[in-house]
Amino acid sequence: MYRSAKFDEPLLIELGKTKNDKPLKLLPSNIQRKKRLNIPNLDETQIIRHFLRLSQMNYGIDTGIYPLGSCTMKYNPKICEAISRWSCFSMTHPSQDESTIQGNLQILYELEHMLCEITGMVSFTLQPAAGAQGEFTGLLLTKAYHDSNRDFDRNEVILPDTSHGTNPASASLAGYKVIEIPSTDQGTVDLVTLEKTISNKTACFMLTNPNTLGIFESDILEISKIVHNAGATLYYDGANINAILGKARPGDMGFDIVHLNLHKTFSTPHGGGGPGSGPIGVKKEFDRFLPIPRLVKKGNNYHFSYEHKDSIGKIKEFYGNFSVLLKAYVYIVLMGGNGLIETSEVAVLNSNYMKKKLVDSRKYDLPYKNIRKHEFVISCERLLKDKGIRALDVAKRLMDYGLHPPTVYFPLIVKEALMIEPTESESKRSLDNYVETLIRIADEDPNLVKNAPYNTPVSRVDEAGAIKNPILNWKSL
Repeated sequence: MYRSAKFDEPLLIELGKTKNDKPLKLLPSNIQRKKRLNIPNLDETQIIRHFLRLSQMNYGIDTGIYPLGSCTMKYNPKICEAISRWSCFSMTHPSQDESTIQGNLQILYELEHMLCEITGMVSFTLQPAAGAQGEFTGLLLTKAYHDSNRDFDRNEVILPDTSHGTNPASASLAGYKVIEIPSTDQGTVDLVTLEKTISNKTACFMLTNPNTLGIFESDILEISKIVHNAGATLYYDGANINAILGKARPGDMGFDIVHLNLHKTFSTPHGGGGPGSGPIGVKKEFDRFLPIPRLVKKGNNYHFSYEHKDSIGKIKEFYGNFSVLLKAYVYIVLMGGNGLIETSEVAVLNSNYMKKKLVDSRKYDLPYKNIRKHEFVISCERLLKDKGIRALDVAKRLMDYGLHPPTVYFPLIVKEALMIEPTESESKRSLDNYVETLIRIADEDPNLVKNAPYNTPVSRVDEAGAIKNPILNWKSL
């Protein structure tokens, strides 16, 4: 039963007829099918088995290790999922009066302050629904800050060649010219190049620390000094913060604006396009520009405030994805400060354990610095030279062993890259199995590897052909 948009009376949908026993036409005649669908006549058992089998073909973190570099695909505690389904949360409506959702608002308010403590920021907005939207919001805050200082000529954003792909995309979307600078032979920001590149046209320098190679930018305080002396802002891409929880804070490193991926670091499911959450934290100078509404507390009550004349406006309706924020809140409360510290310690330990075993095997190479944080990037260039096996071939072959491939060919400064982030979720046995499988693949017959996978529902696809000849809608099928 539902309420029609056109009529005020409820319509009972039963066997395609209204309650007056007249045929129900929900679609305009010009888009109704002229012929019946050619669907086989299946019984319920066959249908259930078909869709259940499709679900079993999916791979997720509950199925096995999911070491996508820079994506932090960690295990999602089921208690967080269960709490998010409590009726006191799941049955609330986003348009309810504030007086009826005080508990929900308290959770959001406390989460903002937790994230401030974790990152060293002064204030947060929970509105952005993804990391990329958080980046875009941060760049809008940067623009608002410079405009308020009547510094209208700053139209450039600098980023290193190790940056995440969303960084240049977000900067371009915000109207900035993107300037990329090369890394040193150690895989870190080149201070000399940064000083030569930065100018009075620079609005922002976007950086993640540790970077996408898994290397900590040890010159971060000097980087901060260079950026601020030029009058620019320093932006922190928080995709890799799982490596430093409780160990270091972006605010203490000199960052002005921070985005976090709650759907990564704070263990809420992500992938498949969402939902996500990319909160933005800022230092005091940027607080007045944060999106409206702002969540404030007066006495014992919480409410949304719209009285902020310098705000960049609304970024997301209903103050973000509440269920994602709720799961992150539960995760942080359950872990506590010591638990978050241990999270990073184990994540870094797991990463370096895998890295050491793979490098010692002499099948794969590790460019740049040896010590890594939560992730590392190895190269299959030796395999390509000796056996004609590429990183993509190794990734496809991993699927035959029931393992999810890592990120491949990123960052671009590593040739034939495999980017591996095991997270803290995996056991030593799981890590050993993954490493041993990678070594086994390196020793296999090249033709076997280059034609993999064999045990998956779909075999090797023509990826280049798919890019050159995309099928973008059902009419092209």
